[in-house]
Amino acid sequence: MLIDTHVHLNADQYDEDLQEVITRAQEAGVDRMFVVGFDTDTIERAMKLIEDYSFIYAIIGWHPVDAIDCTEERLAWIEALSSHPKVIGIGEMGLDYHWDKSPKTIQKEVFRKQIALAKRVKLPIIIHNREATQDCIDILMEEHAEEVGGIMHSFSGSPEIADIVVNQLNFHISLGGPVTFKNAKQPKEVAKHVPLDRLLVETDAPYLSPHPYRGKRNEPARVTLVAEQIAELRGISYEEVAKQTTANAERLFNL
Repeated sequence: MLIDTHVHLNADQYDEDLQEVITRAQEAGVDRMFVVGFDTDTIERAMKLIEDYSFIYAIIGWHPVDAIDCTEERLAWIEALSSHPKVIGIGEMGLDYHWDKSPKTIQKEVFRKQIALAKRVKLPIIIHNREATQDCIDILMEEHAEEVGGIMHSFSGSPEIADIVVNQLNFHISLGGPVTFKNAKQPKEVAKHVPLDRLLVETDAPYLSPHPYRGKRNEPARVTLVAEQIAELRGISYEEVAKQTTANAERLFNL
């Protein structure tokens, strides 16, 4: 029993074999999947998936790379959709300084607006952070995001940053494929360091496929490899990791 807390089954990469991908996940013991929509098209697809599958839930928001395209009308649309009982979080939101499509000032403005939205609808926040850790944390603190909590998704920071995220922001740390990479020293340290009751597992599929599938299209069945790696690093059983990360997700999202 596992929950993939961050997957993009709404991506074009699954257009040809979506049902097969979902079936493989279920056969692997992944009994729930949280599909993340981050622009108009992917949000619409996520909303359809939660109607079609009882075990799929949606997280909806606006991605920082595309912040320049985020209008007040789109934010109002996201807020309206969030009343659906199977919409369980707001995101992925945050900051991405790797790509330069959206100016940093606009990214920050849209980020703050989405935190405020999440607080209004009382749903947890899912954070995308790329090369912007300090600014992300500063904004989360300034906007009192700890009131709703959330997830630092595909966390790539240090154990020290993880402590701030967990202890000061009341957030969870989610680990994906990179924790299985042989040269990924920092994610492995974080996997051992973070309290087990604050860890979550994800794939971010179709991206970030774990070893030994690195570089290939990812899928939610492979979240089992992430859980196996965490169990090995912590010296505990796979079953314990599965049970605790599932309980963590259920608690955070009120499932």
